[in-house]
Amino acid sequence: MELILLKDVNNLGDKHEVVTVKDGYGRNYLIPQGMAIVANAVNRRKLAELQKREEAIETKRLDEYKAVVEQVSGKVLRIAAKAGTSGKIFGSVTNVQLAQALKDQLNVDVDRHKIHLLEDVKVLGSYKADLKLHKEVITQLAFEVVED
Repeated sequence: MELILLKDVNNLGDKHEVVTVKDGYGRNYLIPQGMAIVANAVNRRKLAELQKREEAIETKRLDEYKAVVEQVSGKVLRIAAKAGTSGKIFGSVTNVQLAQALKDQLNVDVDRHKIHLLEDVKVLGSYKADLKLHKEVITQLAFEVVED
């Protein structure tokens, strides 16, 4: 079954991508959840128009994204976490905490879904994460986890 994705779906594809999935997965999960629509001729034409409009909007936002990258580059975020005696933290650091730290420390509002951790953060130390604001604007976000 061919579907047009309306949202980014992990391990499947990005928004507005045409994907082929098993019939049950598409009919029972993706379509009822509002994540996809059937890729017929009418919907493909609508998709082309929608992509043109959204591309124009994203082009306008490109300058904003580049300004965010300039604010973030070269800065190191500090994330406070409770840790045991061996330096292992209780729980782990998530993209939600990184988005909140960006807002608190650098006054930059970024959607948490645009922050991708490169590895699990479960020990005190320095780490990096990818900040994917746009397909053309990707940067590394440095942060360190310190004891609370």
